[in-house]
Amino acid sequence: MAKRVFIIHGWGGCPEEGWFPWLKGELEKRGFIVQVPEMPDTENPKIDTWVPFLSRLVHNPDGETLLVGHSIGCQTILRYLESLGEGVRIGGAVLVAGWVSLTNLSGPKEERIARLWLERPIEWDRVLRHTRNFVAVFSDNDNHVPVSNSEVFRKRLGARIFLEHGKGHFTGDEGVKEIPVVLNSLLEMA
Repeated sequence: MAKRVFIIHGWGGCPEEGWFPWLKGELEKRGFIVQVPEMPDTENPKIDTWVPFLSRLVHNPDGETLLVGHSIGCQTILRYLESLGEGVRIGGAVLVAGWVSLTNLSGPKEERIARLWLERPIEWDRVLRHTRNFVAVFSDNDNHVPVSNSEVFRKRLGARIFLEHGKGHFTGDEGVKEIPVVLNSLLEMA
């Protein structure tokens, strides 16, 4: 059975943005089945909408399932993993610009949306029941995600941490069209 990869974009994102098409193409060339869904109401992401959407999309998670998230997509993946039943294990997850704290939000609406994600605790022990295979990728000049978030992912998940130089928040608007460490990490997990 082929490995399945689900790439979950961030807040305000879309499947065609930035590095997602490149990663999808590279994985498909290698025989992976890849989905990059349009997440619901992307300008107003909610845990109670995004997590069930991902759950329906993945449907039967197993050791052949790999997850990739960007920004709030990482939060979605972690909360999806904590929702899984006993004994369910996936192959791994790559988290790009994942966060448990944010800076430089642009006003009350962004603060209100982020607050829901920041204030609802992540049950790290439940997440770890479903895979121990995490990679987390950060940039040294991300305007929204402090590099200090990497320590949380390392300590809580045992994630392998990669710090990229000058990639901002890893968006297409910032010129990020490829992230080789993400592809290489998925190939290692597979």
